[in-house]
Amino acid sequence: MAHVIITGGSSGIGAALARASAARGDDVTVIARTEAALAAQREALVSEFGKHGQRFAAQPADVGDAATLGSAIQQCERELGPCDTLITSAGIVIPGRFESVTSEEFENQIRINLLGTVNAVRAVYPGMKARRRGQILMVGSGLSLIGVYGYTAYCASKYAVAGFAEALRAEARPYGVTVSICFPPDTETPQLLAERSLRPPEAHAAIGAGGMRSADEVARAALAGLHRGRFAIYPGLQMKMLGMFGSVALPFLRPWFDRRILLVKRTSKGSD
Repeated sequence: MAHVIITGGSSGIGAALARASAARGDDVTVIARTEAALAAQREALVSEFGKHGQRFAAQPADVGDAATLGSAIQQCERELGPCDTLITSAGIVIPGRFESVTSEEFENQIRINLLGTVNAVRAVYPGMKARRRGQILMVGSGLSLIGVYGYTAYCASKYAVAGFAEALRAEARPYGVTVSICFPPDTETPQLLAERSLRPPEAHAAIGAGGMRSADEVARAALAGLHRGRFAIYPGLQMKMLGMFGSVALPFLRPWFDRRILLVKRTSKGSD
Protein backbone atom coordinates (compact mmCIF):
# COMPACT_ATOMS: atom_id res chain seq x y z
CA MET A 1 0.00 0.00 0.00
CA ALA A 2 1.58 3.24 -1.19
CA HIS A 3 1.05 6.78 0.08
CA VAL A 4 -0.01 9.00 -2.83
CA ILE A 5 0.00 12.79 -2.39
CA ILE A 6 -1.99 14.75 -4.96
CA THR A 7 -1.94 18.53 -5.32
CA GLY A 8 -5.11 19.94 -6.80
CA GLY A 9 -6.78 16.79 -5.53
CA SER A 10 -10.20 18.21 -4.69
CA SER A 11 -11.50 18.76 -8.22
CA GLY A 12 -11.16 17.83 -11.87
CA ILE A 13 -8.29 15.61 -12.95
CA GLY A 14 -6.75 15.71 -9.47
CA ALA A 15 -9.95 14.38 -7.88
CA ALA A 16 -10.18 11.66 -10.53
CA LEU A 17 -6.56 10.70 -9.84
CA ALA A 18 -7.37 10.50 -6.11
CA ARG A 19 -10.28 8.13 -6.78
CA ALA A 20 -8.25 6.03 -9.21
CA SER A 21 -5.34 5.79 -6.75
CA ALA A 22 -7.73 4.77 -3.95
CA ALA A 23 -9.24 2.15 -6.24
CA ARG A 24 -5.75 0.67 -6.61
CA GLY A 25 -5.59 0.26 -2.82
CA ASP A 26 -3.35 3.24 -2.02
CA ASP A 27 -3.50 5.64 0.91
CA VAL A 28 -4.23 9.09 -0.49
CA THR A 29 -3.61 12.66 0.66
CA VAL A 30 -5.27 15.48 -1.26
CA ILE A 31 -4.00 19.04 -1.15
CA ALA A 32 -5.83 22.12 -2.44
CA ARG A 33 -6.67 25.67 -1.44
CA THR A 34 -10.36 25.31 -0.57
CA GLU A 35 -10.94 23.57 2.75
CA ALA A 36 -14.62 22.78 2.14
CA ALA A 37 -13.88 21.05 -1.16
CA LEU A 38 -11.00 19.16 0.46
CA ALA A 39 -13.18 17.95 3.29
CA ALA A 40 -15.86 16.79 0.86
CA GLN A 41 -13.29 14.92 -1.23
CA ARG A 42 -11.79 13.19 1.80
CA GLU A 43 -15.25 12.18 3.05
CA ALA A 44 -16.11 10.75 -0.37
CA LEU A 45 -12.89 8.72 -0.43
CA VAL A 46 -13.43 7.43 3.10
CA SER A 47 -17.03 6.50 2.31
CA GLU A 48 -16.14 4.56 -0.82
CA PHE A 49 -12.78 3.04 0.07
CA GLY A 50 -12.26 3.39 3.84
CA LYS A 51 -13.78 -0.02 4.55
CA HIS A 52 -10.76 -1.61 2.89
CA GLY A 53 -8.45 -0.31 5.60
CA GLN A 54 -7.03 2.54 3.52
CA ARG A 55 -6.28 5.91 5.05
CA PHE A 56 -7.07 9.32 3.65
CA ALA A 57 -5.94 12.80 4.60
CA ALA A 58 -6.52 16.34 3.37
CA GLN A 59 -4.36 19.40 3.81
CA PRO A 60 -5.14 22.97 2.67
CA ALA A 61 -2.28 24.79 0.96
CA ASP A 62 -1.51 27.16 -1.88
CA VAL A 63 1.02 25.32 -4.05
CA GLY A 64 2.50 28.65 -5.09
CA ASP A 65 3.62 29.26 -1.49
CA ALA A 66 6.63 26.99 -1.00
CA ALA A 67 6.74 27.26 2.80
CA THR A 68 3.03 26.59 3.31
CA LEU A 69 3.03 23.69 0.86
CA GLY A 70 6.16 22.19 2.42
CA SER A 71 4.54 22.29 5.87
CA ALA A 72 1.35 20.68 4.52
CA ILE A 73 3.29 17.85 2.90
CA GLN A 74 5.31 17.29 6.09
CA GLN A 75 2.05 16.97 8.00
CA CYS A 76 0.73 14.51 5.39
CA GLU A 77 3.84 12.37 5.78
CA ARG A 78 3.55 12.43 9.57
CA GLU A 79 -0.04 11.17 9.28
CA LEU A 80 0.28 8.54 6.54
CA GLY A 81 4.01 7.93 6.15
CA PRO A 82 6.57 8.96 3.54
CA CYS A 83 5.33 9.95 0.12
CA ASP A 84 5.72 7.06 -2.32
CA THR A 85 4.02 8.82 -5.24
CA LEU A 86 3.63 12.55 -5.80
CA ILE A 87 1.11 13.75 -8.38
CA THR A 88 1.12 17.46 -9.19
CA SER A 89 -2.28 18.32 -10.63
CA ALA A 90 -2.89 21.81 -9.22
CA GLY A 91 -3.15 24.37 -11.97
CA ILE A 92 -5.01 27.39 -13.28
CA VAL A 93 -5.68 28.78 -16.74
CA ILE A 94 -6.79 32.28 -17.71
CA PRO A 95 -7.04 32.44 -21.50
CA GLY A 96 -6.97 35.69 -23.38
CA ARG A 97 -4.98 37.53 -26.01
CA PHE A 98 -1.56 38.49 -24.69
CA GLU A 99 -2.28 42.21 -24.50
CA SER A 100 -5.50 41.59 -22.53
CA VAL A 101 -3.90 39.31 -19.91
CA THR A 102 -2.68 41.40 -16.98
CA SER A 103 0.80 40.99 -15.57
CA GLU A 104 -0.75 39.60 -12.39
CA GLU A 105 -2.76 37.00 -14.33
CA PHE A 106 0.28 36.00 -16.37
CA GLU A 107 2.53 35.70 -13.32
CA ASN A 108 -0.10 33.78 -11.34
CA GLN A 109 -0.27 31.08 -14.01
CA ILE A 110 3.51 30.74 -13.87
CA ARG A 111 3.40 30.71 -10.07
CA ILE A 112 0.75 28.02 -9.75
CA ASN A 113 1.42 25.84 -12.79
CA LEU A 114 5.22 25.87 -12.85
CA LEU A 115 6.42 26.95 -9.40
CA GLY A 116 3.58 25.05 -7.71
CA THR A 117 4.87 21.89 -9.38
CA VAL A 118 8.47 22.68 -8.43
CA ASN A 119 7.48 23.45 -4.83
CA ALA A 120 5.68 20.12 -4.44
CA VAL A 121 8.55 18.15 -5.92
CA ARG A 122 11.08 19.97 -3.74
CA ALA A 123 9.12 18.93 -0.63
CA VAL A 124 9.32 15.17 -1.35
CA TYR A 125 12.34 14.67 -3.61
CA PRO A 126 15.09 14.57 -0.93
CA GLY A 127 13.22 11.84 0.95
CA MET A 128 12.67 9.84 -2.21
CA LYS A 129 16.36 10.10 -3.10
CA ALA A 130 17.40 9.01 0.39
CA ARG A 131 15.05 5.99 0.23
CA ARG A 132 16.13 5.37 -3.38
CA ARG A 133 12.57 4.91 -4.56
CA GLY A 134 9.60 7.04 -5.48
CA GLN A 135 7.37 8.18 -8.32
CA ILE A 136 6.60 11.70 -9.48
CA LEU A 137 3.79 12.36 -11.97
CA MET A 138 3.36 15.89 -13.27
CA VAL A 139 0.12 16.80 -15.01
CA GLY A 140 1.10 18.87 -18.01
CA SER A 141 -1.19 19.68 -20.92
CA GLY A 142 -1.61 19.21 -24.63
CA LEU A 143 -0.58 22.87 -24.64
CA SER A 144 2.81 21.76 -23.32
CA LEU A 145 3.31 20.49 -26.89
CA ILE A 146 2.02 23.28 -29.09
CA GLY A 147 1.48 27.01 -28.64
CA VAL A 148 -2.12 28.09 -29.19
CA TYR A 149 -3.68 31.50 -29.81
CA GLY A 150 -4.95 33.04 -26.57
CA TYR A 151 -2.82 30.91 -24.25
CA THR A 152 0.53 32.70 -24.04
CA ALA A 153 0.76 32.48 -20.24
CA TYR A 154 -0.62 28.97 -19.91
CA CYS A 155 1.56 27.58 -22.72
CA ALA A 156 4.62 29.26 -21.20
CA SER A 157 3.92 27.65 -17.82
CA LYS A 158 3.14 24.19 -19.19
CA TYR A 159 6.07 24.14 -21.64
CA ALA A 160 8.24 24.95 -18.62
CA VAL A 161 6.73 22.07 -16.64
CA ALA A 162 7.60 19.73 -19.51
CA GLY A 163 11.18 20.99 -19.54
CA PHE A 164 11.43 20.62 -15.77
CA ALA A 165 10.13 17.04 -15.97
CA GLU A 166 12.58 16.15 -18.74
CA ALA A 167 15.60 17.46 -16.85
CA LEU A 168 14.53 16.05 -13.48
CA ARG A 169 13.95 12.62 -15.02
CA ALA A 170 17.62 12.43 -15.94
CA GLU A 171 18.74 13.52 -12.45
CA ALA A 172 16.32 11.29 -10.54
CA ARG A 173 16.72 8.03 -12.45
CA PRO A 174 20.06 6.96 -10.91
CA TYR A 175 18.45 7.20 -7.45
CA GLY A 176 15.51 4.94 -8.27
CA VAL A 177 13.05 7.84 -8.56
CA THR A 178 10.90 7.82 -11.69
CA VAL A 179 9.51 10.99 -13.24
CA SER A 180 6.55 11.03 -15.61
CA ILE A 181 4.46 13.74 -17.24
CA CYS A 182 0.95 13.44 -18.64
CA PHE A 183 -0.26 15.56 -21.57
CA PRO A 184 -4.10 15.64 -21.43
CA PRO A 185 -6.23 17.22 -24.15
CA ASP A 186 -9.31 19.26 -23.23
CA THR A 187 -10.77 17.43 -20.23
CA GLU A 188 -14.30 17.65 -18.83
CA THR A 189 -13.71 19.50 -15.55
CA PRO A 190 -15.20 22.50 -13.73
CA GLN A 191 -12.10 24.47 -14.71
CA LEU A 192 -12.75 23.80 -18.40
CA LEU A 193 -16.31 25.09 -18.07
CA ALA A 194 -15.03 28.36 -16.61
CA GLU A 195 -12.17 28.59 -19.08
CA ARG A 196 -14.26 28.13 -22.21
CA SER A 197 -16.24 31.29 -21.60
CA LEU A 198 -12.98 33.27 -21.71
CA ARG A 199 -11.46 31.67 -24.81
CA PRO A 200 -11.08 33.89 -27.84
CA PRO A 201 -12.97 32.43 -30.84
CA GLU A 202 -9.63 31.85 -32.59
CA ALA A 203 -8.63 29.52 -29.75
CA HIS A 204 -11.86 27.53 -30.09
CA ALA A 205 -11.04 26.97 -33.76
CA ALA A 206 -7.59 25.59 -32.93
CA ILE A 207 -8.17 23.60 -29.75
CA GLY A 208 -11.26 21.81 -31.03
CA ALA A 209 -9.03 19.54 -33.09
CA GLY A 210 -7.37 18.09 -29.98
CA GLY A 211 -10.28 15.93 -28.83
CA MET A 212 -12.02 15.71 -25.46
CA ARG A 213 -11.60 13.25 -22.57
CA SER A 214 -13.32 12.76 -19.25
CA ALA A 215 -11.31 13.31 -16.08
CA ASP A 216 -11.65 9.62 -15.23
CA GLU A 217 -10.25 8.60 -18.63
CA VAL A 218 -7.27 10.90 -18.18
CA ALA A 219 -6.67 9.61 -14.63
CA ARG A 220 -6.74 5.96 -15.72
CA ALA A 221 -4.35 6.63 -18.60
CA ALA A 222 -2.02 8.66 -16.39
CA LEU A 223 -1.78 6.01 -13.66
CA ALA A 224 -1.38 3.19 -16.18
CA GLY A 225 1.53 5.01 -17.80
CA LEU A 226 3.05 5.90 -14.43
CA HIS A 227 3.04 2.32 -13.19
CA ARG A 228 4.49 1.08 -16.47
CA GLY A 229 7.40 3.44 -15.95
CA ARG A 230 6.63 5.66 -18.93
CA PHE A 231 8.00 9.17 -18.97
CA ALA A 232 5.58 10.78 -21.46
CA ILE A 233 1.92 9.79 -21.16
CA TYR A 234 -0.55 10.81 -23.89
CA PRO A 235 -4.26 10.21 -23.21
CA GLY A 236 -5.97 9.82 -26.59
CA LEU A 237 -4.73 9.33 -30.13
CA GLN A 238 -4.45 13.05 -30.98
CA MET A 239 -2.14 13.76 -28.05
CA LYS A 240 -0.08 10.66 -28.78
CA MET A 241 0.41 11.67 -32.41
CA LEU A 242 1.28 15.25 -31.44
CA GLY A 243 3.67 14.08 -28.74
CA MET A 244 5.44 11.51 -30.89
CA PHE A 245 5.49 13.34 -34.21
CA GLY A 246 4.99 16.99 -33.24
CA SER A 247 8.48 18.09 -34.23
CA VAL A 248 7.81 16.83 -37.75
CA ALA A 249 4.17 17.94 -37.91
CA LEU A 250 4.44 21.44 -36.42
CA PRO A 251 5.80 23.10 -39.59
CA PHE A 252 2.60 21.90 -41.31
CA LEU A 253 0.26 22.49 -38.36
CA ARG A 254 1.23 26.12 -37.85
CA PRO A 255 0.01 27.24 -41.32
CA TRP A 256 -3.16 25.19 -40.80
CA PHE A 257 -3.83 26.95 -37.50
CA ASP A 258 -3.03 30.31 -39.13
CA ARG A 259 -5.64 29.68 -41.85
CA ARG A 260 -8.29 28.75 -39.27
CA ILE A 261 -7.51 31.87 -37.25
CA LEU A 262 -7.76 34.10 -40.34
CA LEU A 263 -11.06 32.47 -41.25
CA VAL A 264 -12.46 33.24 -37.80
CA LYS A 265 -11.28 36.85 -38.02
CA ARG A 266 -12.83 37.29 -41.48
CA THR A 267 -16.10 35.74 -40.34
CA SER A 268 -16.25 37.96 -37.25
CA LYS A 269 -15.57 41.09 -39.37
CA GLY A 270 -18.27 40.07 -41.80
CA SER A 271 -20.79 39.83 -38.99
CA ASP A 272 -19.88 43.21 -37.47
